Amino acid sequence: MSCWFVDRAILSEAAAEQFSSLDSVFAITGRRVTRCPISELILTEIDGKSYYVKRYSRRGKVIRRWLGRSRVRAEWENLLFFRELGLRVPPIAAYGESGARGVLITEEVPGAVDLHSLVRQRPELLRDRNWLAQVMVQVAEVAKRLHAASFAHNDLKWRNILVVGEVTPEVYLIDCPMGQTWWGPLLAYKKIKDIACLDKVAKYCLNRTARLRFYLLYVGRDHLTASDKTFIRKVLVFFAGRE
Repeated sequence: MSCWFVDRAILSEAAAEQFSSLDSVFAITGRRVTRCPISELILTEIDGKSYYVKRYSRRGKVIRRWLGRSRVRAEWENLLFFRELGLRVPPIAAYGESGARGVLITEEVPGAVDLHSLVRQRPELLRDRNWLAQVMVQVAEVAKRLHAASFAHNDLKWRNILVVGEVTPEVYLIDCPMGQTWWGPLLAYKKIKDIACLDKVAKYCLNRTARLRFYLLYVGRDHLTASDKTFIRKVLVFFAGRE
């Protein structure tokens, strides 16, 4: 189903014109950030503001090419859902699709860096207890709110979490084309996967005390229960043999 939305309230006239249609967005030039067989991400600047423009040439891979919502629709719908939950996402400038093509445009968050890149670029921040504590509280709240809404991110990795600020850091969510709502045993499994995705990098960057503190923030308790210990054991072995 074809659709197109532009949030003119946050855009200059020039940007609104550039983003006025699918064709005009596919004509935009900029610095290529990433590319894969079905999409590309470019960074372009209009009137002093930078925008990430993600352009899809296919609905998705395998099943998504024919059934269900497209990958780009999943991306924008999930970002809008996160915003409804009170979670931070980059300002959404435009989105839409027609046929196999689709677009999602978000405004750059100045100074934001994804958590995975921070490990290499600013490792001292992870050793700053105050900074780390603030980030952990926010990331734990992200996971808690998503899971309370029966939603699993399905790719909750450090690279998909932006952080901006050194004194009072703020966390933003990006890139969630595979997230959706689940129920029963599948939701329980997906919760484990989400926390395991976060721990994939955390186990190399944070000590066990910090990782335990994060989990307790996530479950909202000050000590582990028997079910918590079972959950943690499943998290620790989730990616065993697959890394």
